[in-house]
Amino acid sequence: MNILFNLSNLMIPVTIVLIVAHGLIKKSNVYGAFLKGAEDGMKTVVGILPTLIGLMIAIGMLRASGALTLFTGLLSPLARRAGFPEEALPLTAMRLVSSSASTGLLLDIFKTSGPDSFLGRFVSIMMSSTETVFYTLSVYFLSIKVTKTRYTLGGALIANLAGIIAALIITQKLFGA
Repeated sequence: MNILFNLSNLMIPVTIVLIVAHGLIKKSNVYGAFLKGAEDGMKTVVGILPTLIGLMIAIGMLRASGALTLFTGLLSPLARRAGFPEEALPLTAMRLVSSSASTGLLLDIFKTSGPDSFLGRFVSIMMSSTETVFYTLSVYFLSIKVTKTRYTLGGALIANLAGIIAALIITQKLFGA
């Protein structure tokens, strides 16, 4: 285990040294390429900044307005019948929009139920099996200027639902309900 820890600590420095060595061997301007990449990255950040600000405002409004609580309240009876933990509904909904907001909800669940509880284990598996669909689509499609998403949103939502269902089944099979 100690070997893996040491190896993981060396990965980034070794990668940087290999890139610089490769550039020197090929006689390319490594620093100039780095600066060009940083400049392009800043242009991308400036281009997607309005979308990120809009998403953050929308998330704040969703949480402050009580709409998230209303939405999860409407889904609670269905979740109860399906054996889905009702306490995970706000996290499930927020996970589609924001990773940081859903992480905050995850930590709240850990505080109330504990990370080793059935609910804690379920939401941990669910978080690693799902994606922030709306954030990812808006940021990545905007950065490459895609305007017609075709089936991407539907496919991403279906994949997320599959991840949620799989997380529930895995948690039930491994840790009991």
